[in-house]
Amino acid sequence: MESLVKVHGGGGYDSDFSDEDGQGGTSERGIKRKREDDILQKPFQKGRHSKIAHKSFATSEVDREEARNRRQHLISMNAFERHQKFVSDYILYYGGKMADLKRSTDKDKTDLDVVRENHRFLWREEDEEEMTWEKELAKKYYDKLFKEYCIADLSRYKENKFGFRWRIENEVVSGKGQFQCGNKHCEKPEALKSWEVNFAYVELGDKRNALVKLRLCPECSFKLNYHHKRKEVKVKKKSRRQSEGSPDQPQKKRSKRRLSSRSKKRKDKRKHGERLSSSGSSEESQHSDKDSEVEEKADGQSEADHWKGPAPTVEEKSREEEFDDYFEDMFL
Repeated sequence: MESLVKVHGGGGYDSDFSDEDGQGGTSERGIKRKREDDILQKPFQKGRHSKIAHKSFATSEVDREEARNRRQHLISMNAFERHQKFVSDYILYYGGKMADLKRSTDKDKTDLDVVRENHRFLWREEDEEEMTWEKELAKKYYDKLFKEYCIADLSRYKENKFGFRWRIENEVVSGKGQFQCGNKHCEKPEALKSWEVNFAYVELGDKRNALVKLRLCPECSFKLNYHHKRKEVKVKKKSRRQSEGSPDQPQKKRSKRRLSSRSKKRKDKRKHGERLSSSGSSEESQHSDKDSEVEEKADGQSEADHWKGPAPTVEEKSREEEFDDYFEDMFL
């Protein structure tokens, strides 16, 4: 028995393949292997036999990685896509329908709706007292309109109802309302006439009047004057030279009137002389002498008028005045 105990290491279990001997020491083979592992192990390398992580630690790491990926995904989306994702997640978690979360668009207004509500055909000082941003927007649109001629809607002319509005920039460039018929549904450029219309309209519960100008073709002019004729605007054919005459013109007119009155007197005297055949040659000679004296006096006065002052200078027209003369027939 003692021999058996010595062989098996003091009565314990032992094996020839074990790294440890019966006395608890390390064998040469185990020491050599440990030295090799220490030499080959790198400083950032973990041990060969690492510990298993706890389940809570593993779940926290997974959640952290998932949150990082979700945050990166949300950053890559725009605001609308992010909103849609949150809404879909809400419906998926709490239940419901997409129709329940849609916003009501009944009270939505565009800039055009605001201008239509606050537009004025003619802005007055009373309208500009309490200005809101809606009124300021409508006033800004009103300032961009061209208020020389109007565009008319004559579709209800038999009821004596007409609609008028001011022109926009594109209509001014194309000539609509001035060089073309001002009717909304007509574009004839021939035989246009200008009309002045007292436009009576109701705006925000108040009755107002405005005097507007129109350029219409003959057919549309008939529609405008279907019930009663409006005032037609015509060109006043007076040259500017006559209206802007020199101050010496009234004096010349007076001298011409005097000469004409004297010539009439001479004619009357001649007729009177022919009737009186019994008068002698002496009277005729006296009359002729008087006539010659009158003519000499008239000639003397006309010559003296030339020496009263400098001759009237004829001023040349400037470029603006020439343009005004050219466009006189166009802008009535």
